[in-house]
Formats: sequence, C-alpha cells, structure tokens
Amino acid sequence: MTRRPRLADGTAPVLVVLAVLLVALAFAGPAYTEPAGYLALFKRAAPLVLLAVGQYFVVVSGGFDLSVGALVTAEVVIAARLVAGDDANALPVIALLLGFGVLVGLLNGLITTKLLVPSFIVTLGMLLVLDGAVFLWTGGAPRGALSPSFRVFGRGGFDVPLLGQVPWSVVVVLVVSAGAVLFMRSGTGRTLLAVGDNDTAVRLAGGLVDRLRLVAFALSGLLAALAAVLLAGFAGVSAQVGAGLEFRAITAVVLGGVVLGGGRGSVVAAAAGGLSLEALFSLLNLLGVPGALESAVQGLIIVTAVAYAARSTGPRRASRARERGPVTP
Repeated sequence: MTRRPRLADGTAPVLVVLAVLLVALAFAGPAYTEPAGYLALFKRAAPLVLLAVGQYFVVVSGGFDLSVGALVTAEVVIAARLVAGDDANALPVIALLLGFGVLVGLLNGLITTKLLVPSFIVTLGMLLVLDGAVFLWTGGAPRGALSPSFRVFGRGGFDVPLLGQVPWSVVVVLVVSAGAVLFMRSGTGRTLLAVGDNDTAVRLAGGLVDRLRLVAFALSGLLAALAAVLLAGFAGVSAQVGAGLEFRAITAVVLGGVVLGGGRGSVVAAAAGGLSLEALFSLLNLLGVPGALESAVQGLIIVTAVAYAARSTGPRRASRARERGPVTP
C-alpha cells in the first residue's frame, strides 16, 4: 500500500492566506492580471523567503537568529568592495560571501551551545557587532560597485513561453525549498525538530543536540548570505539594505504557523509565510496604506500567531510536564 504525501500540520492555513492575497492582488492592481506581475512579486519576495527558511531551522530547534539582517547588510557591503565592478570577481566573491555566512552562523551556534548563552542574546550581540563593523568600514557610505554578472542572480532571468521572463531568483528559491523539504524529511531533520520539542529526551536517546543546533545556525547564516546575493542584485548597494529583515523573517515564520520555542512547524509553511508577507505588503501599498504601518502589521502578526500557538500547544506541553513529574528542589 503506497503512502500518499500530505501537507504537514499548520501548512494549509498559510497556503489559504497566500491564495487569498494573490487573488486580492489581481483585483487591486492591473499589473497582477498578467503572469509578469506575479513573477515580479516572487522576485521581490525571494530574499525574504530564503531568510524565512533559514530562520525556520533555528526556530524549530528552539532558538532565534536576530543577526540575519545585519549579516545581509555586511555581505552586500563586502561584495561591493571586493567585486569592484569586475565580472571576473563575481563568482569568487559569491563563494566567499557564502563561506562568511556559514562562519557567522557557526559562531552564533558555538556561543549558544558551548557557552550556554541564550540565542536571543547571542544573535542580538552579533547584530550589533556586524552593524558597528559595517559603519566603521564604510563610514555610512559603502564604496565599490557590483558587476553585471554578480547582479544577474537577483535581476536576470530566462524566457519561458506564456510566462515571459522567469527570474533566476525564483529558481534559486525553488531549489533551496526543495532541498530544505528533503532535509527535514530525513532522519537528521526529524531529530532537529525533536530537539526543539524536547532536547532532554533527544539527549537521553543519544542524539547530538549541540551539533544539530550548530547545523541550524550554519544553515541560517548560509541562506542569509544567499539572500544577500539576490538582494544586492535586485536592490543594489546600501548600508541599510538589511535593516529590519530579521524581524520580517521571524514574522514570516510565525505567519507560517511555526511555533516559537521549537518543536513544531513546516518548512513549506515558513517559505509560504515569507511570500504571503511580501504579498500582503504589496497589497497594502496598492490600497494606499502608508508604508510606515508595515512594522505595526508585523508586530500584530507576531503577537496573534504566538497567542494562537500558545493556546493550541499549551495543553500538550502541560501534559508533557505532568508526565515528567514534579521537580525536586
């Protein structure tokens, strides 16, 4: 008897929200009556979707990564300085950026797991370190330039009949999302999810909890670097290019139904949350809602999603606590 694939718990609601938003965009703006309008939306959303997938790995393992926005800014500034407008430098610099992202993620993970500092504090400190380093290096005005071959990943595409030009960034997101799904369906991915749910049980079963959390932070750093490559290609160089992206990534994750604190959530839903958030902001812009309200909308989404998750998971966690019995002082 073959087993039919099914959506993970919590995935369907965000997919419904995404579908409603995409339909609403078609009524709100004439640009969305053609496939090109939606492809442009997907291109804009690609960096956020990558950040949401990276944030997902950390959140389901029981942590936070607040450093990704500052890491994106640092990566873009470094790229502009090192590429210096020369196409020959593009691929080596991209490789360097990806390595730097992994290094920052590993550093976050090592401090969290070995020094037992909460990930919220560690990554907040890394955010401040990276922001300060970027300002010290650039004086607030980044120098250098990105070459056309570097920017092609964020701006370019290829022609497809009936659809028009499909952005390369959409292809990157699809490949990363497919890889993330396969990873989470593997034994390592399932154990990572279990770490966020009950790390003590995983340790008693022989699981390598610290190593798994290290992998989660490394993946978050890697995907933040990849998002920086796409964002630099799309938006260009700025000392504020990554400002606030860490909170957008967390908003996207909770919008996708991922439980803050770990143990439950779907990587597909996290990616859909990133796309939904970008679609929501695009819709609000078309309706004439001031952009300054975006932060308020993000805050409302986070509070609502966390409150809903607390109500739905509270009885389960309380039951688990009763099973463990009272704590002896």
